[in-house]
Amino acid sequence: MCFIQKQLCLNKRTYIFLDEIQRVEAFEKVVDSLFLKENVDIYITVSDTYLLSGDLVTLLSGRYIEITLLPLSFKEVVEAQKPENLDQAFLNYMRNGGFPYLATVNKTSEKAPDYLEGILNTVVVKDIEERQNRKNNDGNQRKTTDAALLLTIARYLASVVGSPVSAKKVTDTLISSGRKISPNTVSDYMEALSEAFIFYKADRFDVVGKQLLKVNAKWYLVDLGLRTVMLPRKNYDLGFSIENIVYLELLRRRYRVYIGKLGNTEIDFVAQKQDIITYIQVTANMTAEETFNREMKPLQNIQDNYEKIVLTLDRFTPGNYNGIKVVNVIDWLLEESNA
Repeated sequence: MCFIQKQLCLNKRTYIFLDEIQRVEAFEKVVDSLFLKENVDIYITVSDTYLLSGDLVTLLSGRYIEITLLPLSFKEVVEAQKPENLDQAFLNYMRNGGFPYLATVNKTSEKAPDYLEGILNTVVVKDIEERQNRKNNDGNQRKTTDAALLLTIARYLASVVGSPVSAKKVTDTLISSGRKISPNTVSDYMEALSEAFIFYKADRFDVVGKQLLKVNAKWYLVDLGLRTVMLPRKNYDLGFSIENIVYLELLRRRYRVYIGKLGNTEIDFVAQKQDIITYIQVTANMTAEETFNREMKPLQNIQDNYEKIVLTLDRFTPGNYNGIKVVNVIDWLLEESNA
């Protein structure tokens, strides 16, 4: 604190940047005291949401703005790399993700997997371990101390991106593989992965009843590059990979994103910004008649006039079909956002 005070500029605005401040003991009081000073603008970075529910938020209630940062979007990677072939660039983006460093290195080199492995180990093991240490003094918090179990659950969630999942379903899978564990424990570990911004949970939304549902949420990975090192294999479900990318892009564009339920059918995303809703379906290819009808039907059954879009990787079906827009997903990702 004494060091910071010496850096303050009298009669001028001082900008203070505090990175991973949760690692400093009693940091909340230091930040609060700085807020009381004139001409001080403070920026704080944290790597888990547990801090945002603790003493700091209580002290700064009503005096801060939270900004969530994500890895680079596909548009940002394209602007950085200026690739000649956008389709190949998109395939690379699905494989390597959008962490900023990777936008500057040769994707054919061995740097990408080593770098992603380092991020995985740092965040899943080190950061969550530190998060647990901060919780140890809170008797109301359950513990997440088994790093191997945490990584196992992370790998499972990465393998079912785009599919409904629950703590019970994860528990049953682990039990079938010979591990004794309870749904409450699994739920704690899933919460830890969410608080560390590794996975994002998308709840289901009843389109007719206009209410959130408590079961069968979907979990999306913050960056598909992490899946590459968690589940090293050559092929993934293309549709679910695109769905993961679209979900994160909607978050970047400041939408609140849900999974839509309409009777017995599902709408991939119900994206809400203020009072405006956009319904979005995501599919790798719409050229087959069966796929075309399957993706269009849920949108056709919606009885309101909000915008309805199907995002697809193919370039043969885009157009307007009785008010439902079919758009190439790469073109959509490269659009200017009004967020």
